[in-house]
Amino acid sequence: MIRWGLLIALAAFAILAGIALGPADISLGTVLRSLLRGGDETSVAIVRQLRVPRALLAFVVGGCLAMTGATLQALVRNPLADPYLLGLSGGAGLGAVLAIALRLPGSWAVPAAAFLGALIAIGLVYRLALVAGAILDPRILLLAGVVVSAFAGALLGAVISLSPAAELRNAMLWLLGGFDAASWEALGLFSAYATPPALFLYYSSRPLDLLSLGEEPAQFLGAEVEQLKRRLYVAASLLTAACVAVSGIIGFVGLVVPHAIRMVWGHAHRSLLPAAFLLGGTLLTVADAAARTLFAPRELPVGVVTALVGVPVFAILLRRWAR
Repeated sequence: MIRWGLLIALAAFAILAGIALGPADISLGTVLRSLLRGGDETSVAIVRQLRVPRALLAFVVGGCLAMTGATLQALVRNPLADPYLLGLSGGAGLGAVLAIALRLPGSWAVPAAAFLGALIAIGLVYRLALVAGAILDPRILLLAGVVVSAFAGALLGAVISLSPAAELRNAMLWLLGGFDAASWEALGLFSAYATPPALFLYYSSRPLDLLSLGEEPAQFLGAEVEQLKRRLYVAASLLTAACVAVSGIIGFVGLVVPHAIRMVWGHAHRSLLPAAFLLGGTLLTVADAAARTLFAPRELPVGVVTALVGVPVFAILLRRWAR
């Protein structure tokens, strides 16, 4: 219980920091008054309409990415797996960049195109992974993800090279990830799309424990392995697609957080998944606050901040896994 209390307190502190910090100089007391009682109209508008939905959206996106990373690591039995190994980032990025280059109207054109691109990538990876037969081999799944990512990356590079300068800059900023477009509407829509697959992953904790032992032991213990792998893959893919649609491409959260949680909570997914959600949300909320404040009034893409943390950790994990 002490561990859970500390993790919840850390998550609450991160959300409060995400609300309090920003390019506009607003004191913590003013932030608290704006949240509880109101006050100066400008401060209330900044806090309630900009910072609160942004901090909450960063938290839930980070949590969902961490849950997805933990699921995929058990699904493919690879400690270096994360939500972007399976071609989702390439498909979502291509869809978003096409929407930007074509100047599709509406505030939801880019997120919708990203979500559609991720879904198409899911379908391609799934079909390629089944070429060898009806069995969904994790190794072939990873190779199919690499192939789809490379193909999408080639098309993405072609679109960016042919786009005007303004569209090129917007596309690159989106590909690096961020929460510039965060709003209560975005938070509500993301929650509606992400809740069903996130709940499915959580209620699949016991089957995930079995899969992490290996396919033969899991089948011997009563799990319907192939059907279970398909459902988990689809749920994890849909959850990642929803994240990419609202935040752009943010890497390494799904890779780093599950390993950190396993060091404290162990490998049982019943506790690992909710703990990963809390820590992933904390990490991304803090990264977003840092991205907004380190070089204010300019803002770093959140994906840059998470990469600065994730790349060294990835190198350490790769070295340990190779051994």
